[in-house]
Amino acid sequence: MPEFKVDARGAIEIWTIDGADRRNAISRAMLQELSGMVTRVSTGRAVRAVIITGAGDKAFCAGADLKERAGMSEAEVRAFLDGLRQTLRAIEKSDCVFIAAINGAALGGGTELSLACDLRVAVPATELGLTEVRLGIIPGGGGTQRLSRLVGPGRAKDLILTGRRINAAEAFSIGLVNRLAPEGHLVETSFSLAEAIVANAPIAVSTAKHAIDEGTGLELDDALALELRKYEDILQTEDRLEGLRSFAEKRPPVYKGR
Repeated sequence: MPEFKVDARGAIEIWTIDGADRRNAISRAMLQELSGMVTRVSTGRAVRAVIITGAGDKAFCAGADLKERAGMSEAEVRAFLDGLRQTLRAIEKSDCVFIAAINGAALGGGTELSLACDLRVAVPATELGLTEVRLGIIPGGGGTQRLSRLVGPGRAKDLILTGRRINAAEAFSIGLVNRLAPEGHLVETSFSLAEAIVANAPIAVSTAKHAIDEGTGLELDDALALELRKYEDILQTEDRLEGLRSFAEKRPPVYKGR
């Protein structure tokens, strides 16, 4: 059976993890399917934004499937984590914008999945946490690095070293969550955000995404030089000229992604 339900709406796709009976945990089958889906949208140009959410109202993704993990050898665990890291990195490197629509518990690998996305939207019932230290391990899917880059090392240590869970309000207050959605309106809120993004020039959006991601952690002068190189690349696009023409002609732009 498919691990995801896909709802395609033009340039936007909604991917729902279809495993409510196991709290949408990350199994090997789910990870393999997710990897293929990320590759599909990243190698084409039709899909520009992806919303990832979980089935039901209890969990976005409760992390690794611990029942499956219990029967895995050390080598199999290593292979699983390698696949997880590669898939999350592919999400970041994609020209598509990924939005995590967090509809409940996002724990361990579930929080790491949301961190790899570009934006996070949550409902009041959301609960996030990198709780691995309580199981005698540490985050293995990039959580120690992505969380500290997003909210700062101090806040990241507070969450990771205690293994505590936080609600949507606290996550929003520290910048872990970008937007809060009313209960029952998570997908609608996330879709409106995606629509606002895909209304803009495709190359400009993807270039801005990569400029932000690649510049994080660089010395400011190096980051500014990176931005300039990417800006100069944009100067050669037809979409830049269309943006200027549409503004002068007082009409909506028609971007073609070239």
